[in-house]
Amino acid sequence: MKNDNKNICSIKIISQPSNENPFVIIYKPKNIPSAPLTIDDNNNALSMALHFFPEIKNVVGKKQIEYGLIHRIDTSTDGLLLIATTQQAYDFFINLQKENKFIKRYHAECEYIKNYVEYKKGFPVCKNLIDFDKESLGKEKKEIIQQSAFRFFGPGRKEVRPVIINDKKSALKKVESSKTEFKIYSTKILLEKNSFNNSIIAKCEISNGFRHQVRCHLAWMNLPIKGDIIYNINSTEKELKFTAYELEFIHPITKKILKFSI
Repeated sequence: MKNDNKNICSIKIISQPSNENPFVIIYKPKNIPSAPLTIDDNNNALSMALHFFPEIKNVVGKKQIEYGLIHRIDTSTDGLLLIATTQQAYDFFINLQKENKFIKRYHAECEYIKNYVEYKKGFPVCKNLIDFDKESLGKEKKEIIQQSAFRFFGPGRKEVRPVIINDKKSALKKVESSKTEFKIYSTKILLEKNSFNNSIIAKCEISNGFRHQVRCHLAWMNLPIKGDIIYNINSTEKELKFTAYELEFIHPITKKILKFSI
């Protein structure tokens, strides 16, 4: 499959690489994968970036076909991606991830569904459960730290579910972490009410990430994202209202903290 001009122009270049800045920041639109699934798959954000910056191929990543790609976002999510253009920068960024110093921020438009997790199977009891019969955001903002381990769930393991330390033994056995570590993933969530359409806006921050982490953590709180066909079974929106709007990381050469936003 070859890129056509329309696909090549789908991504936006936010920051171009140079000797001083050995990385690329791109914006990926919705409904385009972050990375190829096969070596001849070009309909993805990374392959489109390679068209403009072939030096990305000089980097050896975790997977041969992913080169200098540092992280992914879901196909249905739009937002920022970081791609290293030198091996030294790639190794530096991967180490940042291990040290939880690579920050990703998301913007989500959610809807409150009363007792949602009671009929969405596989969710443990949530201490941060939002119930608007008892409280209302009004004009105030509410900050929450949502934490859990994760396990894959359902047919084809297409979904994930949070797991807490006192969960059922059957759930604990399925946790996706090492045998010696119960790895906890944290999502910092700032909630505010959108008076325009009565939805709930969630600004979320993570420094370590698991597949669908933010989407699952919000659903766990009775606040599934609008347009989320996996975690919001009542949604009538045609697209996922979820954007990876900001990256924050340490520069691999100057060691200064950088932020890139849309």
